[in-house]
Amino acid sequence: MRMARLRSVAIAAACWLSAIDVVAQDTAPPPELPAPPTDVEVKDRPSDNGQAVLISWMASADDAPEGSPRVLEYWIFRRELGQAEWGEKILDSPAGTTTKTDDQKIKVGTQYEYRIVAVGVNEGVSEPAELLGGVASIRQWFNVQKAWFGILLVLICGAVIYFIEAARGGKDLKVRKIAGLEAVDEAVGRATELGRSVLFINGIQDINDIQTIAGLTVLGNVARRAAEYDATLEVPTSRSLVMTTARETVQAAYLSAGRPDAYNENNIYYLTDEQFGFVASVTGRMVREKYAACFYMGAFYAESLILAETGNSIGAIQVAGTAMPSQLPFFVAACDYTLIGEEFFAASAYLSGEPHQMGSLKGQDFGKVVGAVLLLLGCGAATLASMANNNEAIANFAAYIRDSILGSKGLFP
Repeated sequence: MRMARLRSVAIAAACWLSAIDVVAQDTAPPPELPAPPTDVEVKDRPSDNGQAVLISWMASADDAPEGSPRVLEYWIFRRELGQAEWGEKILDSPAGTTTKTDDQKIKVGTQYEYRIVAVGVNEGVSEPAELLGGVASIRQWFNVQKAWFGILLVLICGAVIYFIEAARGGKDLKVRKIAGLEAVDEAVGRATELGRSVLFINGIQDINDIQTIAGLTVLGNVARRAAEYDATLEVPTSRSLVMTTARETVQAAYLSAGRPDAYNENNIYYLTDEQFGFVASVTGRMVREKYAACFYMGAFYAESLILAETGNSIGAIQVAGTAMPSQLPFFVAACDYTLIGEEFFAASAYLSGEPHQMGSLKGQDFGKVVGAVLLLLGCGAATLASMANNNEAIANFAAYIRDSILGSKGLFP
């Protein structure tokens, strides 16, 4: 009986204390709201496509840089001019910041109003600071932050135009020798000596592939040499349009060499569009015919190693050229000469002898020289800046190359 009474007294005391705590919580003063930000300013972001604006404001008085600030972040609201409701928050910015870029689905030319509030503990929100009246983003004609890119573009394009005009005027443009092209005479001459044929494969892509076109240019040179040395040239193709174009290319080469009677269109034939069916047919002929020289010029895939290894097994001189990075290692390993990437296109331009191709090639070389000079200047300046005890002039020069010439700070940051 006594124990039951004591238990009842304890329960009553616990309920009384809980009620006191609830009352204390209900009567506690609400958290003090932070001071609002002030001086909201919004302007169009310069040198862009008109899909962003820059927002700035004066920080709240409670946004203390040290101690325990009463401002945790800022919330930014936006609405189109004329709308009644602000809607949901579109951006937030941490305490201590006073700028923000709004690129959230901005419509070019649309007027927007903005509201910014400071947010404290327990999401206590200050009075809003507003910019009313509307600000619109504008699409600019020029991005001045890319001024150096424009200068370099003008220089390189000007160099291309200059070299094209120089080539048209009869100037002899010097191009370094390419080992794979120098081997054409050797390969075709060996085929003539051995009384065997020359095999030329123009890749497995159609005529709309730029590598196929470059390979046809090389085919014209090989065909001219074969006509001069009276060697038999075979060109199996996997596309009907490539076959037609190859026939015209080889026929023109035989005509230019003064041997139209030696041209045989049956040596340029179509096999199949199916990748490995084409490879099986070609490699079978390679083993039977024992070609003295094999040329692979164009776009290749998994069949590259099969072709190159078969040609290597029959002892043929092999020259390959492609811009397919995944296939280059196979050609390098199994062929005597390989034109790598841009070298393949350079060879095509060199063999064509056309002014616009030669001028473009020299113009690209000029662009590479400019890029190499900038790279050396930047690396040299950065190295000197680290070795010269933070010399301000050198450090500023390195920063200008990095941030302005190669970056986006513009001509005069």
